[in-house]
Amino acid sequence: MSEMQLKDIIHAALLVAGEPLTLDRLAALFEEGACPDRETLRGALADLEAALAGGPVELQCIDKAYRLQTRAQFAPWLNRLSAERPPKYSRATLETLAIIAYRQPVTRGEIEAIRGVAVNGEILKTLMQREWIRQVGTKEVPGRPGLFGTTRAFLEYFNLGSLADLPPLAALRSDTGEGESAVGPMTEEEQAEQAEQAEQAEQAEQAEQAEQAEQAEQAERPGGSVAPDERSVGASSVTSPDE
Repeated sequence: MSEMQLKDIIHAALLVAGEPLTLDRLAALFEEGACPDRETLRGALADLEAALAGGPVELQCIDKAYRLQTRAQFAPWLNRLSAERPPKYSRATLETLAIIAYRQPVTRGEIEAIRGVAVNGEILKTLMQREWIRQVGTKEVPGRPGLFGTTRAFLEYFNLGSLADLPPLAALRSDTGEGESAVGPMTEEEQAEQAEQAEQAEQAEQAEQAEQAEQAEQAERPGGSVAPDERSVGASSVTSPDE
């Protein structure tokens, strides 16, 4: 098989695949005994990239997988082909995604500590349904909270070859100004959402403190601790944002 044939086969495969292809998947296109080695495949990919130079389509490597995509300068015209408007995400969602991207692996509690407010469960659910994040493990601490990280789909959507291509945080701060978020000013709806989350977090903290104080008081009384159903209704009726 000539180098030209190999390049054209890879070109055709990337056109119809609909998703990035790794070297292993490209190698699987060929019968046993006729399969090119990895270096030969890389050479054919380099030839394809050179052949596409200057045209509207480019070869992009995403997390060690390859795909064909249109160049960014054509987006204003190509976006009109889609009847659906791209979804809009709240400030809280974008901030949560940014924290996971830059601090991964990270727990929900650590995200809340950075943002200063409780993380609504729907935010994580939305990001997981979008397949931008996934649970990559659990942290070896009491309770074993889940650790979250980004996915290949995240890299694909934001056109990143790897996490190393994320813009440095220092650059984001200089672009947005000191103390201003990279996702822009909050709308009234987002301000209300953040205020509600802060109120829920405060209520949960007050409930926990009240329960701890009641347990300490009961422990000091003769007869020891009190049964769970005799605790203060007010302390147990506040719902935690985590539920």
